[in-house]
Amino acid sequence: MSGDAGPAGGERGRVLVVDDDAAIRRSLRRGLRLNGFAVELAEGGREALALMRERPADVVVLDISMPDVSGIQVCQALRDGGDDVPVLMLSALDETADRIAGLQAGGDDYLVKPFALQELVLRLDALLRRRAPATGPAGAGGGGGSAGAGTGPDAPPGAGPSTSPGAGPGAAEAVRVGSLELNPATREAHRDGEQLPLTRREFELLLVLARNAGIVLTRDQLLERVWGYDFEVRTDAVDTFVSYVRRKTESGGRPRLLQTVRGVGFVLREEKQ
Repeated sequence: MSGDAGPAGGERGRVLVVDDDAAIRRSLRRGLRLNGFAVELAEGGREALALMRERPADVVVLDISMPDVSGIQVCQALRDGGDDVPVLMLSALDETADRIAGLQAGGDDYLVKPFALQELVLRLDALLRRRAPATGPAGAGGGGGSAGAGTGPDAPPGAGPSTSPGAGPGAAEAVRVGSLELNPATREAHRDGEQLPLTRREFELLLVLARNAGIVLTRDQLLERVWGYDFEVRTDAVDTFVSYVRRKTESGGRPRLLQTVRGVGFVLREEKQ
């Protein structure tokens, strides 16, 4: 069921909804169009990938469990092809392992069914805002939206270098914390000279923490600065991505940089010699 476009223009952005459940597709198309999005529908993974080649969407709403090509496989194929379009995964309550796999494949966040339409709209708006500055080449901070952080935990949204990796004086300069080095211009991360295989969202999270090294950031602050969620949201995306970043920065037995401050949040601290 491809090519179900929404209203001309779609001032809020073009959304590709991918789900093998026809009722869910119709419901999301109706609700998103009423909220100002242009909408295309795909009933499976193969159709979704074909549509993304023909008419790339601004953001993808992607069901994890589909019979032909799963949402995990679709997300992996997009990332392997260099497409960093924001992807919001949809999952059932009992699909915890699949949700984790979807985020590892490059998904940006997930919603558990059933969910309120307004929460979906808010998350899509946030993901689109974070990607909005990406109008130049990928090497100039494109495709990833805002990866930066403010100069302290209380910096307002949009202040200083927090709006995007290419915004603000010095925003593209390399950031170093101990043996860790992050290059916002190339979106590469190294530790002890070895490149870390970070996804776009993992890099953005680590960059925010590195620019605030030694400062404890709460989950809400990280959700706002990395995901653009300036509203109350129930998600364990921060904890999930922190675990991914730790796994990659600590490979080979390296000491831990990313610390948990119980009851507060997370902080990046230079390892002790």
